[in-house]
Amino acid sequence: MSIAMKSLPRRTILRGLGAALGLPLLDAMVPAFSVLVKTAAKPINRFQAIYAPNGMAMEYWTPKAEGTDYELTPILEPLAPFRNQLLVLSGLKATWVRSHAGASGAFLTGTPRGGRSETDILADISMDQVLAKEFGKSTQLGSLELSMDATSNAGECTSGLSCVYTHTISWRSPTMPLPMENNPRAVFERLFGDSGTGQAARVARMRESKSILDSVTEKLADLKRELGSQDKLKISEYTEAVRDVERRIQKAEEQSDVELPFVEQPQGAPPVFEEHLKLMMDLQILALQCDLTRVITFMLGKEQNARVYPQIGVPDAHHPLSHHGNDPDKIALMSKINAYHAKLFSEYLAKLRATADGDGSLLDHMTIMYGSGISNSTQHSGDNLPILLAGGGAGRLKGGRHLRYRGAVPLANLLVTLMDKLDMPVERLGASSGKLEIDTLSGV
Repeated sequence: MSIAMKSLPRRTILRGLGAALGLPLLDAMVPAFSVLVKTAAKPINRFQAIYAPNGMAMEYWTPKAEGTDYELTPILEPLAPFRNQLLVLSGLKATWVRSHAGASGAFLTGTPRGGRSETDILADISMDQVLAKEFGKSTQLGSLELSMDATSNAGECTSGLSCVYTHTISWRSPTMPLPMENNPRAVFERLFGDSGTGQAARVARMRESKSILDSVTEKLADLKRELGSQDKLKISEYTEAVRDVERRIQKAEEQSDVELPFVEQPQGAPPVFEEHLKLMMDLQILALQCDLTRVITFMLGKEQNARVYPQIGVPDAHHPLSHHGNDPDKIALMSKINAYHAKLFSEYLAKLRATADGDGSLLDHMTIMYGSGISNSTQHSGDNLPILLAGGGAGRLKGGRHLRYRGAVPLANLLVTLMDKLDMPVERLGASSGKLEIDTLSGV
């Protein structure tokens, strides 16, 4: 780490023409005295939840051995490069099991109950929102709630219950579910622009052909002249990433009017699933890199998602396939979707690991919870949920292990345990009954 003559606040924002550009952590943001005494600034521990819908092909997910000597299963195999920062958890139980509504509704809330009708909406405050209240005091946004699917706040989707349960995992209060945003343009402008995300504002911006970076170019140039070589390189890499995301969103919007059979896409969302997903993930990395938020929830798909995956040899719709009736052939197809999601998740982890953050990487300084709120979807089972933790947790997580818990331990206990790891201890969340031991070689 070099000691630059210019000292910058940790959160430096450049503004111009309705745009705001946050900067990543630079050497110049670390007080010089901390280098002289050979102590580094305490790394920020960020939290992210990534939700995989419709359960899992558990035969292809669960490792047989426990501890450090477990073998990666077919679904987990794509995550092999991150094994040392991977903690696979077995034996955790959902606290509210009612079809697909309970799966996503209890994932981060740990609620033991939900609504009883289409208009009765009830859960608990979710873990991410408890964190957001505190972490948001230091960031521009308390949290980001994102999804690959358009939100739905009305109507009945499953078991006579409101669609809000299947379309979100974030709850600000027991009666206030938060909508998940799937439009990359809306996310980008929430992060970097303050000119509004309405259609008129987007059209006007496209006509001007004005980018976020163009509006702060002069300020960036002035700043770079006063920074060290390493900081100049970091800013160049970061601004190039911002420009690339802008370009891809604009391209997606240009394609939004292209007529495609049986596909209806909102403006800003690319018609190709992988392109849309990479855009959404890159936006999350930018938000974390410049410390605009430290809490993100992301749904790879809503519960009951019926997306098809012909690109991996699975022409069947995801949700109907998940109700496989324990047919081995259908379970094998289901596992292909699960493994593909893990592969895409692995690509995201690779980008986090490649993004410098202080004396480590973003992956080193993150606690990521990945998994589903049900296991065997045919049975809508809440037993033995497929859950893993990824990242270094800013030194608070020890990976490379498979832990198995016995005795129907509530998933809510994991949520309480993670709050401890994030230095935000709470007595309970939802139906929690205690804390988990996750620092040993085996579960309990």
